[in-house]
Amino acid sequence: MRYSNVDFNHKTILITGGAGFIGSNLAFYFQDNYPHAQVVVLDLFRSNLTLSNGNLKSFGHFKNLLGFTGDVISGDINDKVLLAQLSNQYKFDYIYHEAAISDTTALEQDLMIQTNVNAFVDLLDMAVAHNANMIYASSGATYGDAPSPQRVGREAPQNVYGFSKLMMDHTAQRYARNYPNISIVGLRYFNVYGNREFFKAKTSSMVVQFGHQLLSGKNPKLFEDSDKILRDFIYIEDIIQANILAAAPKESGVFNVGTGKARSFQSMVDILQRELGTSYTCEYMTNPYIGRYQFHTEADIATTQEILGYAPQFEFEQGIAAYVPEIKRLFQEELS
Repeated sequence: MRYSNVDFNHKTILITGGAGFIGSNLAFYFQDNYPHAQVVVLDLFRSNLTLSNGNLKSFGHFKNLLGFTGDVISGDINDKVLLAQLSNQYKFDYIYHEAAISDTTALEQDLMIQTNVNAFVDLLDMAVAHNANMIYASSGATYGDAPSPQRVGREAPQNVYGFSKLMMDHTAQRYARNYPNISIVGLRYFNVYGNREFFKAKTSSMVVQFGHQLLSGKNPKLFEDSDKILRDFIYIEDIIQANILAAAPKESGVFNVGTGKARSFQSMVDILQRELGTSYTCEYMTNPYIGRYQFHTEADIATTQEILGYAPQFEFEQGIAAYVPEIKRLFQEELS
């Protein structure tokens, strides 16, 4: 399905983080809908390197790109020599920047700022040099525990990841003012779930994690009062829609990408049980994160609708139903 009137055929598109969750979905969107587009994927790909919290430094995985026929380059966005080589080798029309240290529990502030903020400046300079429109991943983490609905301009990040994304937004806004000949759009993703997230491991959505608990015959474990813990869960197809619309916006800016509807973790498990045909008893645990835990997120998407023409297509029930066949496949092929 095409989400925009923009013809990406015969255009050259760079996707950083293109072997990750959202980046790989973008790569296949362009391949499936614009066969004459040149799509270049840049990703660090995973290795045995971990952060101090034990989580992988990079989640990029070759299996997310099985069937992809474009250019694949392994490299670090912090590598200025590599970026210079890319800039000389290609003439980009669009840059989709999805690469980041995205682990919200990471403690390495230096690496977070270097990778998420400093390298972004290098990519913005590339966009300016190539006269390329820039679409980049911001985050709902910029809001911290700000009250719902979360609106641009009311940020209160509570970890270095959210801070780094807010600094990216400030930088992007400055570049947009100085270089009005290109568009620069930041998309603040809320709680994304869907195909190609599995290799994010512990940081993948609770939709796939609860799905695999249920398929294993285990009682789902929830925090107490999970019917009162709500998030704006958004299916990957709506994230892709927003990214494609952001290629030709009415104006540059930072925009929330969610459904505009908060749903509970309890409803997630209930929908999964219905779709999977299970009826396990939920087990409830004391929430150890009270005081540093978001109990309600809900994106204000009015500006996103007005400026980008964005209209979410998937209610929580529809998104989970669409995702369940992939959850089952992953359970059979990756976890068996």
